[in-house]
Amino acid sequence: MPRYMVERTFPDGLALPAEDNVTWVHSYVTPDKKKTFCIYDAPNPEAIRRVATRNKLPVDRITEVRVLDPYFHR
Repeated sequence: MPRYMVERTFPDGLALPAEDNVTWVHSYVTPDKKKTFCIYDAPNPEAIRRVATRNKLPVDRITEVRVLDPYFHR
């Protein structure tokens, strides 16, 4: 299944929702808690957008990503 990083901006800071409806892998948050970089597993970007809309979460950008292993280029 494709993996995506979802970038979000929170002008007033991060408030975590109580309900998760997608497969959330993990997230990174900036020190000021105004931007997150979230990793989700999903069949396509539209599925992520639908869930974000239902949960009233902003979506700035969705980018398909793959793991780049630091030992790959040895």
